[in-house]
Amino acid sequence: MKATNISRCRRFFRRLQTALMAFFLLAGISQIQAAQDQETLIKQGKYLAEIGDCVACHTPQGGRELSGGLPFETPFGIVYSTNITSDKETGIGHYSYRDFYRAMHEGISPDGNLYPAMPYTSYHLLTEQDTRALYAYFMNTKPVRQENKASEIGFPFNIRMGLKAWNLMNHKDGEFTPDPAKSDSWNRGSYLVNVLGHCGECHTPRDATFAMRPEAHFQGAVLDTFEASDITPQELNRQNWTHEDLRQLFTRGYSRKGTVFGGMYPVVYHSYSHLTEQDMRAVTSYLLDNEADIAEQPLTFNGHDKQAPGYNLYMGYCAGCHGQDGEGRPHVAPALAGNATLDRSSAFNAVSLLLNGIVSQHYNSTTSFYAMPAYADKFDDRQLTDLVNYMRTTWTSQKADIRLSAVAEIRINMKQSLH
Repeated sequence: MKATNISRCRRFFRRLQTALMAFFLLAGISQIQAAQDQETLIKQGKYLAEIGDCVACHTPQGGRELSGGLPFETPFGIVYSTNITSDKETGIGHYSYRDFYRAMHEGISPDGNLYPAMPYTSYHLLTEQDTRALYAYFMNTKPVRQENKASEIGFPFNIRMGLKAWNLMNHKDGEFTPDPAKSDSWNRGSYLVNVLGHCGECHTPRDATFAMRPEAHFQGAVLDTFEASDITPQELNRQNWTHEDLRQLFTRGYSRKGTVFGGMYPVVYHSYSHLTEQDMRAVTSYLLDNEADIAEQPLTFNGHDKQAPGYNLYMGYCAGCHGQDGEGRPHVAPALAGNATLDRSSAFNAVSLLLNGIVSQHYNSTTSFYAMPAYADKFDDRQLTDLVNYMRTTWTSQKADIRLSAVAEIRINMKQSLH
């Protein structure tokens, strides 16, 4: 009898030992799986943050990444981007997921309402999964202790309670809804462009309350010294942008249609150049509203009219970099044939570039463009008008219809913006 009890005890303890080993093994596997899932979520969040252009907006000139302090000019004063590193005192490391969700979707932080310079009016369409991925990433960024700068907004717009009324009029939270009439790729492109990329925030004109006008989606808007171009499918297709043109522009910063400049340079450098091949095709398919390959048309060069008043100006000031026939020079200056900046009904950007110039742009060890000098002190309004009209009629199908009064008005607006 005694031997039987001992045998039973031994069997019991062997089974208990086996069960405990299985339990701890499963617990270990579960922990490993959870860690792997979290790592995947963080990696996904990093990619989404890149496409969301977070680095470009939240990194000051020469400052630490995501530490905030970059100034944004608004009609009401200067708004500074904030520290969004995981620092618990000066960053967002103390945010709960609910805090992060409300900031991204509702424009409300633990400290109060955010100015719409933070594009929650686009980010609010983020899916729950992507919002959680972004939260996981930001909570695992390198913490940087950097106090936020106070916004320089005048009365009464510095009273943030007024933003509650603005949100009631202009903002309603909701998740992105795919268009059932379109393909998965087109819808993915729409999500990347309209939500994460928040392209409409710059490329859509605003109404009297400074909310985006949905009926004028992507039709262009003036921002400080440049005009965010019309990027509707109708305009892009009229200019014969192809999928490859857009891919090169977003990857390298330039294509046969010209280069990016102004606010688009950091967007390309920090954001769109990181798109996967599949997402890039989705973006170009959405922007062109066409998933099929598009035939590349010859670029326009109508020959020189040596009697035109702008001819000598071009040869004297522009041909050295852009070429005698506007062919451009690799890594120095873009070609002018079919150049998208010239091939527009508006001359705003062409005049602005001549007035203000362009800083040098560097993408990698083999891809850079020289700085373009400013000619505000060299050209009067008559010369600017003659030169812009000459370039338009020589290298695009546009007419020489830019008026002296329009150029003078642009120059005045430039001075006000720079002041």
